[in-house]
Amino acid sequence: MGTNNKSSLMKKKYLIQKLFILVFSLFLVATMTFFLMQAAPGDPFIQEQAIPEEIMKSMRAHFGLDQPWYIQYVKYLKGIVTWDLGPSFKYEGRTVNDIIREGFPVSLVLGLEAISIALFSGIILGTIAAVRRSRWEDHIAMIIAVIGISVPNFIMATLLQYIFSMKLDLFPVARWGTLAHTILPVLALAALPTAFIARLTRANMVEVLEQDYVQTARSKGLSTRQVILKHVLKNSLLPVITYLGPLASTILTGSFIVEKIFGIPGLGGWFVTSITNRDYTVIMGVTVFYSALLMLCVLMVDILYTLLDPRIELSKTKMVGE
Repeated sequence: MGTNNKSSLMKKKYLIQKLFILVFSLFLVATMTFFLMQAAPGDPFIQEQAIPEEIMKSMRAHFGLDQPWYIQYVKYLKGIVTWDLGPSFKYEGRTVNDIIREGFPVSLVLGLEAISIALFSGIILGTIAAVRRSRWEDHIAMIIAVIGISVPNFIMATLLQYIFSMKLDLFPVARWGTLAHTILPVLALAALPTAFIARLTRANMVEVLEQDYVQTARSKGLSTRQVILKHVLKNSLLPVITYLGPLASTILTGSFIVEKIFGIPGLGGWFVTSITNRDYTVIMGVTVFYSALLMLCVLMVDILYTLLDPRIELSKTKMVGE
């Protein structure tokens, strides 16, 4: 009973510590974003046509931009706490919350598809490369991995559009609507993480395959398939689980440009457009939203890792990326 109570107390202490770090990190991100926007040159109301000074003053007063920076900062933090991120400067009658509600479900579908493909393809490629080490299968898998790591996702997106849409006419070149519209952008997003997971899986699986308990399992007459599934995969995939946090970051931030290239109405497209338009409230709101989402992903992966490997003490575990 004493051991169980101690373990339960350690888990609570661990979660409280990580939640505190998450909240403090989010506060730092929000603060840095606010002051970067304050220091950014330009004005969201400046257009190609000259606007009378009286109208400019009226617009700035309407959005509270005529107030001292510290008052704007306090209102900004209060808006984050109450999840009222304010109105868009460029889209009349729309709030940042509206834009997130509209764009994020699209980005979420795109991201989940890309993560699923990256995990499945990367683990398969890495397993084949490890089992067939130094043979032609290994070489081909690693060549694919090198290509995936070397080519940026926006170039990959353009190549996929050119080959599979313009030349072969197999998939829509852009826009959003059916499953066919998701295939090319998902492949562009999944290329880099697939390659990284393949190399990570191969490296760890090669090491595990040389362990004594694996050799013992083989000596008992188990087939290679049984040895891989029962003994090797679990221990080999723990580092891959650790990579899930950075993987979510890679997918979500990579979707900014990919969504713009494919004309997808996701949150990434809104973010890129808001930078062009100097729509400060949208930039700050989306940045805070994505930061909170990514920090939660890292926290969940960190907790999952400790559950999968009981040998790791919660009190000594560090979050991925710390």
